[in-house]
Formats: sequence, structure tokens, C-alpha cells
Amino acid sequence: MLWTLRPGNCLSPLASCVLVASSLSTALPHASPDHRYDKRQTSPSSPLVNFQVSEPILTPPGNANQYGCIHSQLLMEHDFAFSYGKPFVGSYTPPPCSFNRVTMSLTVTSKGRQFDRLGLMYLGDIEVFRTSTAEPTTNGIIWTYVKEMEQYEALWRTDQKIIFDLGNLIDNTYTGIFSTTLTATFFTAPNPRPTADQILPISAEASARDAPSAFSLPSDTALVNHQIPQNVERAVVSLSACGQATEEFWYTNVFSSEINTFADEIGTLYGYSPFREVQLLIDGQLTGVSWPFPIIFTGGIAPGLWRPIAGIDAFDLREHEIDITPWLPVLCDGASHSFEIRVAGINDDGHGDASLSETVGSSWIVTGKIFLFLGPEGSITSGSPPKVDVSSPKLETASTITTNSTGANETLTYSTSATRSISITSEIKTSNGSSISASWVQDLTYTNLNVLSSQGFTQYTKQSTTGSDRSSSQYRNDYSYPLTVNSTVSISDNGDFGIDASLSRGLEFAVNGPAVFPSKVQPFNHTAFSPVTLFTLSGHQQPVPLSSSPLPFFSGAWTTTTQTGEAHYLSAGNRSYSFGTMSQHFIFTGLEGTVDAGTNLELYKRDVKAVNATVVSDIEALVGRRVNASPLLGAAPGLVAQQDVGAGSVRELLGRGPGRSKDVLIMASGHTEERTTA
Repeated sequence: MLWTLRPGNCLSPLASCVLVASSLSTALPHASPDHRYDKRQTSPSSPLVNFQVSEPILTPPGNANQYGCIHSQLLMEHDFAFSYGKPFVGSYTPPPCSFNRVTMSLTVTSKGRQFDRLGLMYLGDIEVFRTSTAEPTTNGIIWTYVKEMEQYEALWRTDQKIIFDLGNLIDNTYTGIFSTTLTATFFTAPNPRPTADQILPISAEASARDAPSAFSLPSDTALVNHQIPQNVERAVVSLSACGQATEEFWYTNVFSSEINTFADEIGTLYGYSPFREVQLLIDGQLTGVSWPFPIIFTGGIAPGLWRPIAGIDAFDLREHEIDITPWLPVLCDGASHSFEIRVAGINDDGHGDASLSETVGSSWIVTGKIFLFLGPEGSITSGSPPKVDVSSPKLETASTITTNSTGANETLTYSTSATRSISITSEIKTSNGSSISASWVQDLTYTNLNVLSSQGFTQYTKQSTTGSDRSSSQYRNDYSYPLTVNSTVSISDNGDFGIDASLSRGLEFAVNGPAVFPSKVQPFNHTAFSPVTLFTLSGHQQPVPLSSSPLPFFSGAWTTTTQTGEAHYLSAGNRSYSFGTMSQHFIFTGLEGTVDAGTNLELYKRDVKAVNATVVSDIEALVGRRVNASPLLGAAPGLVAQQDVGAGSVRELLGRGPGRSKDVLIMASGHTEERTTA
């Protein structure tokens, strides 16, 4: 059997602008930035091909295979021009053949000036894809992203309303239109993994009005009520959440007691600390949490970092799973129960005492889903109410302010640490009469150090988040998110400004057991000796053998990746220039046991480096076999030049205080009045 390898991941991020996250640098706040750009080059004439490095996706080629048909269906072909409050609305009808696996491919082109924008796709009221756009250049950009969608099999089997919300603005300044093509392909694969029988939304449920269904926190209350079927034997909630506007760079925010530290120099800073916790509550009780991965969109920190390599997960924002099976004895009582999503930061008193806040800045775009795995019809799941062992997280905060010779504040150094443990257990009696012990356990650790110097014009951020989630279903997720960012803004006397930024970040994500979302390892379990086809970013297909010997059967997958780069940005007159380098190391490993025990086999590896929007090296290996170099090597040399997007102040650039902030163009709660300017 032949399969197609689609390392298809080429989308970009949400609307950011040139928002700087942080830095310790030797640059002076009013030094001229021009000396770094004395050899400006013009932009290349061909479109820039953007991409995200991620796990390969294996699919069978052609129109049929030995297990069933292969059917492709166009879901959307649409130009998002002035699309704020005007989502794409279409319809979907299941294909005329059996299937148990679905992939989806999104291709986007754009040309001109535009911020990065956030995009949310729904099937009815249920969010199924959260993505973002790359920032276009004068000569245009293009990218393609391929996503596994089999986790929504229960939705794909019935007619659906498709809503794709990608809010965009077009005027004399912002000219970039996002032209999109979205296609789903349906397959039949051997030995499919179990998927949910029913999926319920935790959303604003606005599809009946042809509107998207995201909540915007803190202005909305992200709460729904559902009557859960009484024959549920396993239930999992996924949380989708990301910060926008004053919360996009939440990991650089200061304590609320110190938001006016540099008020005279750069204005009021954003508060509630650099710590965030996304919470799930059932009937008002905390059930599980997600300590979010710090997404950086393609306009974030400095644009030159992300051309053409997008940030980790920027094209496909990862969702967090929380097993709520221990709650089934309560949820299966035939009554209605509430499900709520909240986002918390930290309140501080300015003297070292801290507690979780009940609100944060504006805004967090959130939705959730309840995946239900049913027992025999007519059966009733019962048992004992859950034992909930959830205490407040242990928080430690500290800060120091230094002054200069004039008495003005010069530096602000602040640190935050947090630990939390959650344990929920119950005894469940299922349809076959047996009793099982259900449990959900989380252990999390977080540290953050920020240093604002040069009266707020430079910032250094170092953060680490680690966690371990475990369920009685044998699901386990171990993860780690390290991040270090440096950035400095310099402003000349004539108003020109520059940004110098460096960044090092990573993601480790090891999943074992019955995850709701596919770990991308499943196709390797039934391809054996089969040759595969490498689907390159330029559309070429390259046949390569998958393996010369049988592969073990993998129960999980371990993804580890790092990005290291530096970039410079100059805005002079009505033009802006970006220069940057980015290196990414990516390894995808199949797990027969756990990361530390069992047989682990490297399935995919990629090392890629881009300099000044040019891919200068790209090495890929599939199950230890080298595949050909990227067709993007050597493409698009030269500084990326474009007309300035028109930042109004250093506060707007930094993304750390009031100014003309980027519009929030994602519709929330079905309303069209969410466009805000801080």
C-alpha cells in the first residue's frame, strides 16, 4: 500500500503588528537604528512560501486503496477582504463512501500590507480548527497547512454548517486580502482508533445566526448547560484558548501593582502578572486546568523571525485535553449540568502576597468541546460522586525597582513561580455491571523572570512551564514549554524606530494512551514496509521507502522542537524593513512505552534554517532515511521590504501598554461589536 507524506504545515498567526515581547540589550532607547541597515536590498519578485515545521501526515495516494475509497471535497474557496463580522458560511454533506479518517488542507495567498489575523473554523457551534495568517509582503506570500481531523468523525458523518471566521480589514493602508482554499479528504484506514460517539460544544452556540461561537473573556461568561446522555462511559473536554490585544504577550505582563512604573516614559503597562491559567469548571467546581503554551504569531516580537518559518503551533493552535470521566456518576443523572471556561492571572498587593485573579485583561478567545464515548443504548452509568482534591496553586512573587540619578524609575525586575496539583477520583459502575476506579491527576510547575530596563524600552523574559496529566484510561501527557526572549526598541530624533530581538523557545509534548486528538503516530502502525510519497511545500511528490524492517506498534508519540533566532526591524518614513534568522530543530518519535521506558523510534526529523526570508539549509529524515532537500532552498534572497503598517507609538510596538492596539476582529458570542482599540 502506498501512502502520501504531507508535512503540510504552512499557516501563520493572528493579528499582532510589530509587538515586542522583551529584552536586555545594550542599545540605548534613543539611539539611531539606521546603522544596521546601510545595505538594504530590494524584495524578491516571487511570493514568499511560508511554512510551519510539524509532524508528517501519512495518507494513501490516488483515488482508491484496498480498504475503501479516497474522496476529496472542497469546503471553502473564499477571499477574506473586509471580513470583520462577515465570516464565510457554507455547507457540508458527507461523502458517498465509507470512511474513518479525515484530513483537511488549507492554502492561503495574500499580497500587500496586513497584520496577521486569527482564524477559527466551526462545524455548527463546535470549533474544529484554530489557525492564523502570515503577514504578507509587497510581492505576496503563500502557505499550505494539512491537519488531521479524524477526531471529529461524529460530526463529519452528518450534514454540517461550515463557519470560518477570519476577521480582516481593508483600507488605504491595509491592503492584504487573504484568498483561501479549504479541502477535506476522506479515507478508510485499517484498525482505526476509537473516536467519540458524540461531541457537545462549550461555546456561544451562534451558528443558527450564521455567526461564529467563540467567547471573549473577560467580557463574556463562557458557560453552557448540557444534559449528558446517561450511557456515557468515558468523557473528555478539550480547551481552545489564546490571548489577544492586551493579553497576546501575557507572559511579559507585569504585576498589577506596578503597571505605572514607567508611565511617563512608555505609559501604563499591562497587568495581572505574566502567569495565566485556563480553567474548566463543572457545576462551579474546578475540574482541570491548562497552563497555556506561549503562542507567538508571525507579527510577534519582530516580523523577521517568522519569514518563512512560522512559530511553533502558530498555524494549528494546540488544544488541551481534560478527562472528566470521574464526574460521570454526577453527569449521568439525567439533569442539566454547567460547563464553564475561565482564565485567571495573579492579583498582588505590592508587598509580595499574591492570589489567583478572577479576571484578566482583554481578551482571551475561548471555546471547548465535550467528547463523549457511549456504552450500549439504554444503559445508565452510575457510581459515587467524585472526590475532588484541588487546592489553590502555590504562588511566589517578587519584584525590585531601581532608579537613575534623576530619581526616575530605570529598571523593573519581577519574578513569578507557581505549582499546582489536581486529583479527582471516583468509582464508576458501567453497562456491564463492573466497577472501575476513574481518576484525573495533574501536576504543574511554572517559573518566570522578567527584566524591564532602560525605562521600559528593553525587556528580557525567561519562562518555563512543565506539566504531567494522567488519566485512569491510561492516557498520559507530559509537556514542557521553555521560552527566552530579548527585545529592544530604539527611536531616533526624527521618529524612525528599530527593533532588535532574539529568541529561544521549545516544546516537548509526549502523549501516550487513548488521546482524543491524534498524535500523528497512528498511520505508522499500519504502513509496515510500504513506500510513501513526500509531499513538499512546492507541491512536488517524492517517493521514499518508509522502512526496510517492521516497525513496532506505537502506543504514543513524543514531539520535541526548538526554535532559535534573532531579527531586526526598521521603520523609516513610510517604509519598513525586516531582517532575521531562524533555526528550528524538530524530532518526532514513536513511543512503544513511555519517553523513559520502552522502545522509542525516531520517525521524523527536520533541521531547517532561514536567513533573511531565505531557506539556506533544510535536512529531513523519515524513519532514519534522508529525503531530498527542500525545493525552497535559496529562494527569495534579500531584505524583506514593505510599506510600514503604521505603528502609532512605542507602546503600540511593545504591546505592553495603551496605545493604538491591534483590532480584535474575531467575533465573540455571535456579536459583531467586538472590534476594540485600547
